[in-house]
Amino acid sequence: MAAPKKGRRPAGAQGRPGRALAVILIAMVALTAGMFISKQTTPRLGIDLAGGTTITLKAKSEPGKPDAVNETNMNTAVGIIERRVNGLGVSEAEVQTQGRDHIIVNIPKGTNEKQAREQVGTTAQLYFRPVLAYAPGTPTMPEPTPSASSSGKPKAESGTKGGATPTPKASASSQGRALPEALTATGAPTPGASGKADDKKAGDKKADGKKTAPTPTPSGAASGDLQKQFAALDCAKPDQRATAGKGAKPTDTTIACGQNGKVWEKYLLGPVEVDGKDISDAKGVLDPQRAMWLVQLKFTDKGGDKFAATTGKLASQQSPQNQFAIVLDGDVVSAPSVSSAITGGSAEITGGFTQQTAQDLGNMLSYGALPLSFQEDSVTTVTAALGGEQLKAGLIAGAIGLALVIIYLVAYYRGLASVAIVSLMVSAILTYTIMALLGKAIGFALNLPAVCGAIVAIGITADSFIVYFERIRDEIREGRTLRPAVERAWPRARRTILVSDFVSFLAAAVLFIVTVGKVQGFAFTLGLTTLLDIVVVFLFTKPIMTLLARTKFFADGHPWSGLDPKRLGAKPPLRSSRRVSAPVDAKEV
Repeated sequence: MAAPKKGRRPAGAQGRPGRALAVILIAMVALTAGMFISKQTTPRLGIDLAGGTTITLKAKSEPGKPDAVNETNMNTAVGIIERRVNGLGVSEAEVQTQGRDHIIVNIPKGTNEKQAREQVGTTAQLYFRPVLAYAPGTPTMPEPTPSASSSGKPKAESGTKGGATPTPKASASSQGRALPEALTATGAPTPGASGKADDKKAGDKKADGKKTAPTPTPSGAASGDLQKQFAALDCAKPDQRATAGKGAKPTDTTIACGQNGKVWEKYLLGPVEVDGKDISDAKGVLDPQRAMWLVQLKFTDKGGDKFAATTGKLASQQSPQNQFAIVLDGDVVSAPSVSSAITGGSAEITGGFTQQTAQDLGNMLSYGALPLSFQEDSVTTVTAALGGEQLKAGLIAGAIGLALVIIYLVAYYRGLASVAIVSLMVSAILTYTIMALLGKAIGFALNLPAVCGAIVAIGITADSFIVYFERIRDEIREGRTLRPAVERAWPRARRTILVSDFVSFLAAAVLFIVTVGKVQGFAFTLGLTTLLDIVVVFLFTKPIMTLLARTKFFADGHPWSGLDPKRLGAKPPLRSSRRVSAPVDAKEV
């Protein structure tokens, strides 16, 4: 008797189904536990189901700048719009690009639609204003400690002229910066890095942990009403941050808020000295010689002249009136100190930057020079009631589809239907838990198209079971018993299932890449459920069938098992003829 070919499992081999079942059981328990530990027990709902406002903006190039609408500028614009929406106190808002020249802003329910449209539909305004007065905020969380640079060396602190300590400032980055910032000429020594007495005084003042009190406003610099507004301003409150300095003209003295790590601080600012459009380039870079991240600025010829004149005036002032506030959309994103006039049309901001905070500030400064404007293409508002109705309708449609699939399986496959139903339940548990966890992990929101994708997935998953069941029934029709039929049917069914799921996943991937917005929700759900279909069939359906083939109900072909040889048209004489044919052939040979 010839031995089976090396590397191939004999047709009757049963494998070890217990291991596969243990793997998928552990995965289900782990995902469910993670869902409860993270307190994310329900999938995050999109705007069309939870209710809210969707604003579509179209980017336009300014005259003479035909190539301004590009990926870099659009991504920078997305960051600015996100800051605006966050300034309204909105949580879970979504801002993303759509195609080449559109930005989609999804704002959840409970937001003032008119105010939101005003905030996201206008062009960003970037100004350089001198600081007249400053007041620190109250920490809401422990302040971050100075971090080391990427090289592992501690970053140098920046002092100011005469030993005065500039007020630490931060960009809107979540990491913040605990060290003070300084505005110097490109390549000039960083103030505070010399180790002289001035730096010691600044370090001693910082070490005592006390904030400097607001510097009195110079006489005549601001009206009495504005000084009262400055005194009453509480930047820790989102509603006051959103209205601080609203409506101020470039020639006006105004108030503004800025974020330093976890602390919101307030400023009294003078008229605009340099416009953001005077910046020709800005970027965060790593200086390998000083082992620190910094932000480099380049000005136009006209802007360089204005910048040199203003920094010359600020350098003669005491802190905080030697600081130059960089104001974007009414928020102070940086307020570096100035120790000398900066000429030549270029400068750099140094301080406690990380790579992320330096690049973020560079992008913000670049936006003031972007030759982009936006026009509102459409605004769609979905009430919470309408979203609830849509979700209910989607769930009803899914339930009807599932019920029809189950009815078909029971009517046609009888006992085998139990395997398909339990497999569908396992797939549903995996899909639900993963969607719930992805809502917090990557911000995945379940919208109406995504629900449609989940409904379509019911049919795709059931189709895989049907392919396997039909292969088993074909083997039984050929006269084999159930145990070898289950194993012999698997290789052929496996190939068909993998090819079918690969085509579905490829279609979902292409759809996800070439589309935007809500259609991506459909593609994402379809792709996810297709992958889970493979996991369930390989780790649950096949092992379960291997175990059931050992039971009397299925192995003996009970009429209600769905594997009755008589019902399937198997012919017992075919088995006998095969057993007798061997000796006959041998005799003839």
